[in-house]
Amino acid sequence: MSLRTAPLKVPSDRAKETLFTPEIRAEIDRYIAKYPAEWKQSAVMPALTLVQESNGGWLSRELMDDVAAYLEMSAVAVYEVATFYGMYDLEPTAKNKVCVCNSISCMLSGSEDLLSHVEKKYGVEPGQTTPDGRFTFKEVECLGACRHAPAVLVGKTYHENLSAEALDALIAGLE
Repeated sequence: MSLRTAPLKVPSDRAKETLFTPEIRAEIDRYIAKYPAEWKQSAVMPALTLVQESNGGWLSRELMDDVAAYLEMSAVAVYEVATFYGMYDLEPTAKNKVCVCNSISCMLSGSEDLLSHVEKKYGVEPGQTTPDGRFTFKEVECLGACRHAPAVLVGKTYHENLSAEALDALIAGLE
């Protein structure tokens, strides 16, 4: 008996050939090709990343439904991925994102101080965008940099072993 069940398809009023741009479909198809045909849902994370980037940095429910339809998987499975991982945003964000890790290693090494510092100095809480619109502040579960904690992701660049002053310098450099 197989533990794998047939994927639940999301009804779509559009043909797969009209979902996304041809370039995005081609890129998603490149990821799909890395897996056996029956496991194409394994490309969900790169598909979500591509779609999010093409949508100005966030995922709408319609876009997640389209990813589900394209990968022939249930919408709820796509929602589970998009809501579990901190790299996906379900609301519009600022051009820049500052993500502070809150894993146990980072907390023990000072990430709580970084979180508090950003809240106080920049007037923003995790999940919010600064009043001047310079960046969206996020608290994320793990950035995988335990050895050199605390870790912060600014844009797509990882920074480790940061002090509040070093984080301020990174934020000052944001456009």
